[in-house]
Amino acid sequence: MPGDAIAGRYRLLEPLGRGAMSAVWLAHDDELDRRVAVKTLAPTADRARFEREARAVAALSHPNICALYDYGHGEDGAPYMVLECLSGGSLEERLADAGPLPDPETERIAAEIAAGLAHAHERGLVHRDLKPANVLFDAEGRAKIADFGIARIGGSGTLTEAGTVLGTAAYISPEQAAGQPAGPASDVYSFGVILFRMLTGAFPFVSSNAMELVRMHRDEPAPPVSARRTDAPLHLQRIADAALRKDPAARPPDGAALVSALGGAALASEHASTEVLRLPRRRAGRRAMPLLLVAGAALVLLAGGVALGLVLTHGSGTPAPPTPTLSLPRVSTAGPTTAATTTAEPTTTAPATTSAQTTTARTTTAATTAAEPTTTAPATTLPTTTAVTVPTTAPATTTAPVTTAPVTTLPGTSTVDTVVTTSLTATTP
Repeated sequence: MPGDAIAGRYRLLEPLGRGAMSAVWLAHDDELDRRVAVKTLAPTADRARFEREARAVAALSHPNICALYDYGHGEDGAPYMVLECLSGGSLEERLADAGPLPDPETERIAAEIAAGLAHAHERGLVHRDLKPANVLFDAEGRAKIADFGIARIGGSGTLTEAGTVLGTAAYISPEQAAGQPAGPASDVYSFGVILFRMLTGAFPFVSSNAMELVRMHRDEPAPPVSARRTDAPLHLQRIADAALRKDPAARPPDGAALVSALGGAALASEHASTEVLRLPRRRAGRRAMPLLLVAGAALVLLAGGVALGLVLTHGSGTPAPPTPTLSLPRVSTAGPTTAATTTAEPTTTAPATTSAQTTTARTTTAATTAAEPTTTAPATTLPTTTAVTVPTTAPATTTAPVTTAPVTTLPGTSTVDTVVTTSLTATTP
């Protein structure tokens, strides 16, 4: 009765619900000064089942499962449970309008139910009676699974023998309807019925006869979500359709699989094909191209620096030292290779430089200069460097014929910039 105190601390305020087995009261915990829900057992109810629920809930601690605060026996010896007070109502109340919930709300609630199931399944506990009336909301609107009255703990006996149907007819799994043991996949099936109803505002099976409804869940294939609503989010359709398969082995195996699916992983469905996304492959050698360009530019800068140094030295008023012969490695080209050879007059020691450039590949040929007859110049060979061939898609051009007339490179002319720009342009796809 209102005003009564259980265990000297839980003062009953008002009834929240009453059934054949138990009654739930809103109460005040005088010691901790907070509101709680007190569940008391009916005189004719099964005490073993009540104690079983308390042990099941006590083994769980998760934000999406109703928490158990206390368990004991009153002065009359009747057991009681003190539970978290959830003042936000039930999912059944939100679905009472017989219409689909907004899609964002449906996805959020489904994810929270799945998270609670995953926690229970990881600890070997199967709810066996998951339905909207057992999904409650706290003051912040967070969904929490409640009422583990017929829960089955893995490795322990059950309250019912094989062949006994136990559960709510509208959400019962096919194996439970056939009197077979329930596993985590059985909760997944009930979750599928709840998700189907949130998406469509309707049940997958409808009958005014409870036993006929149980038979339909056991024998008839569930309709796809698209048969009731074509514009529902595709990934939620697939999850609901997969969860409602008759064969437990064909469903997502447990709550953890549902959490993964709701996190973005697409589930294959008998009614919808699986989408496979493939990332485009990189072209072979594409990653090495920037390194090749840098190496090629370095070679060009080295050759240009040597040539520029020689020109500046010969352009000064001091006598020019003997000019060494430069030998650089050759590069194979797609077209013919043109070598430029310049012979200086007997009285001239300045080298003549000819630059040959093609679009398909770049070939560098050092100019050979004949020194005065009276001077013997030692031949110097630069260290061997790695030649770089830059592929291009531009059409090859023909190099103009080379004449023997001397060609002078002025100090202000920058041939290096032109080569680098050409190289960068040629590599642009």
